[in-house]
This record gives sequence, structure tokens and C-alpha cells, in this order.
Amino acid sequence: MTQLYSGTGLKGNSIVFLFTDQQIVDEHMLVYFNDLLSSGYIPDLYTPDDKDNIINAIRPEVKAAGLMDSRDNCWDYFIDKVRANLHVVMCMSPVGDAFRTRCRKFPALTNCSVIDWFHSWPREALISVAQRFLADVPMETDELRENVAHHMAFVHESVEGMTEGYLAQERRNVYTTPKSYLELIQLYKRLLQQNSDHVDALKTRLSTGLV
Repeated sequence: MTQLYSGTGLKGNSIVFLFTDQQIVDEHMLVYFNDLLSSGYIPDLYTPDDKDNIINAIRPEVKAAGLMDSRDNCWDYFIDKVRANLHVVMCMSPVGDAFRTRCRKFPALTNCSVIDWFHSWPREALISVAQRFLADVPMETDELRENVAHHMAFVHESVEGMTEGYLAQERRNVYTTPKSYLELIQLYKRLLQQNSDHVDALKTRLSTGLV
């Protein structure tokens, strides 16, 4: 974090810090992010000596801006630059209770951020993504590759429909997300490669036996 602060506050670099819920090994980590989002500063991040070094380093810039170079002004100027240049992107899954609990315990996650809520992909997007990932897969014809892409989209949409029925009947949620769709594509590619290798091995054994 100190490197991020130095890069944005002292050097004036624009930095995006991407953080996912899979990186949360301890819930206490979110205390720091809550402070960062709410005030722009994490308490006790710097020692008194380090803080003095930052103030001295940014003092010429504060003077050049026509401000008094008091300690408080220098520090506030530094924090304002951090707020302007550091952009925090947090990716969290809404599945389960963890997301709701975190929002209650750390209100800055919702109160001090802009939420981009990703809904289900439309059929056109599903087909396009499948085509992109299947582009490097050897197939006999482009028509076959196109059919496989459409079938993958159909399978994903069918599962989404089944989950709605399951929720109505069993009162239990089964989530199908874009990530699960990407995993479906990767599973297909792995199985196709495994079976292709197996067939090639059988062909080699057959050729060797005939010779």
C-alpha cells in the first residue's frame, strides 16, 4: 500500500488497484479498504519518520501551488493527490452470505464506491465469447466451430432455465455465472484435447501393428 501511495501521491501516477474476493485471506484486510475508501487514508500506514519524509518531499509542490507549506497542508495535499490518482476496483461475487455480511460490516464498500452489477450475458455475447475461445481449436470446418459455439450458449441458457425451476420447487439457489460459462468452454477444450490425443495414440498403435 505504501508503494501505491507513493506512486499516486508523490509521483502523480494514475494507478488502478484491482482486488478480488478470492484474495481475502483474512476479513481484517477489509478494515484497511474500508478506511481507504471512506477517508483516503489508512491509519498507522506510515511511521512518524516516513510521514515527515513525505511532507518534506511534497513541500515544494505545495509551495508551487500557492499554498502555505505547513505540515497539515502538505499532508492534506498528499492525501488529495492519492484520492485523485488511486482508483480501487474490487471484484466480489454476490453468491452466498459473505457479500452481504461484508457490506454490513464495512459500509464504505457500498457507500463510497460505484457498483457495476454484471447481469447474465445475452445469447449474442455467449456465442461471441465461445467463438473467441474456440478460435484456436482445430476443427474440420468453420461451420462445425460455429455450431459448437451456438450449442454452448444453448447449454448455458438451458441450465439457467433449470435453476429457476429448481428455485421454485426446492427453494434453493443454484447460481450460473459468466465464470461458470468460461469454465464450461475450458472443460470442453480439455476433453476435446484429451480425446484427440487418445485417438491419435490408438491410430499410432494400429499403424505400428499393421507394419
